Amino acid sequence: MQLEILSQSDSNTLNGLIQAANNIVICCHKSPDGDAIGSSLAWAEYLRQVGKEPLIIVPDAFPDFLRWLPGVEKVMRYDKHTAVCKERIAEADLVFCLDFNATNRVDDMQQALETTTAQRVVFDHHLNPQMDARLMVSLPQMSSTCEIVFRIVWQLGGFEMFSRQAAIAVYCGMMTDTGGFTYNSTRPEIYVIIGHLLTKGFDKDKVYRNVYNNYSSWAIRFRGYLMSQKLNVLNELNASYFCITRQDMKNFHFVKGDAEGLVNEPLRIKGQKLVISLREDTDKDNLILVSLRSVDDFPCNEMAERFFNGGGHLNASGGKLFCSMSEAERVVRDAIMAYSGRLRA
Repeated sequence: MQLEILSQSDSNTLNGLIQAANNIVICCHKSPDGDAIGSSLAWAEYLRQVGKEPLIIVPDAFPDFLRWLPGVEKVMRYDKHTAVCKERIAEADLVFCLDFNATNRVDDMQQALETTTAQRVVFDHHLNPQMDARLMVSLPQMSSTCEIVFRIVWQLGGFEMFSRQAAIAVYCGMMTDTGGFTYNSTRPEIYVIIGHLLTKGFDKDKVYRNVYNNYSSWAIRFRGYLMSQKLNVLNELNASYFCITRQDMKNFHFVKGDAEGLVNEPLRIKGQKLVISLREDTDKDNLILVSLRSVDDFPCNEMAERFFNGGGHLNASGGKLFCSMSEAERVVRDAIMAYSGRLRA
């Protein structure tokens, strides 16, 4: 099965950019998830294989359940080391942008990224790229940016030297971006890739446990509380939503990652087609973070663009609203009613 994804011209361009670069920075989106961190770690290892010393810079904190990944201790946070990160981005002659395709996805790093004179390369699997790049590898049909990174490394002949640690990073990103291979994961190539990764000798079941069985007791109580007390199920519309306030998070000692994957839970209700979660931002007033999940052909991405200033994939999207929680709840109900015909079908 063919795993190569670059044209010969793009492959030559990428190799040329890497060979010519002396200062390489890898960056990913705000609130990095498993795919963003995993793809960054794996790509950094490939670059080290070919004699480069890349620096990974992320806008802010990533969830606690990713802190076990080999190599994360070398990742630099822009919000914690702003001056140093600005300097390194300004000095870079090549910047890899992984798992995002618009500069506003890096939050406070945006200006530094937009003003650098470095050549820019994008590896991403989201729809509608909105940034300029010397090389844009944008493949929305892929499960994850980790899949893209694997296939590029494979094409460039780097997999033989790929370490167990890098294989773990790729697998973790593919797993988390597909909900444990439960959505956007039916293409046979995905499982061919997993087979290759497993030749590196890691325990995929342990990776799963490290990510999904890594909650505090408070986090489990938090999830139970939300599903018991905050879930609104619209049975006649095959949809549901829930709201998470700052007070909810305070009451259950919330830390980043405690709500990871929670939006998928109501899809276990028989007949559910759509779930929307609303969460108040922990720092900014009147900022509501929105996550959408669906099954089959219901277009989360279309709804996110139309109602929630966002976008994403067919069955997994996100957005944000600049309003109170009560106003956001009204937007959710309006969105669900606007799609009531498709939800009832």
